[in-house]
Amino acid sequence: MPKFMDVHRGMEGITEEQLREAHNADLAIEEDEQVHFEMAWADPESGHVYCLSEAPSAEAVQRIHERAGHKADEVHPVPLTVR
Repeated sequence: MPKFMDVHRGMEGITEEQLREAHNADLAIEEDEQVHFEMAWADPESGHVYCLSEAPSAEAVQRIHERAGHKADEVHPVPLTVR
């Protein structure tokens, strides 16, 4: 399944608890769109939040984020990965 990285802006001051709540809101409904959110990262100072997911499409990722109450500003495919 394709991977996607999405970006949320405007979340200055986000706490670990708030990030966990937002991530859990996505996890609670992700199966509706066959999406799986793997991880989320945040920079409270800049207000940027990043989420890595596997999904059938960028649109599916965005639909889950919208329903969970935090629409992504950008959703990017991640076709190459190295470890």
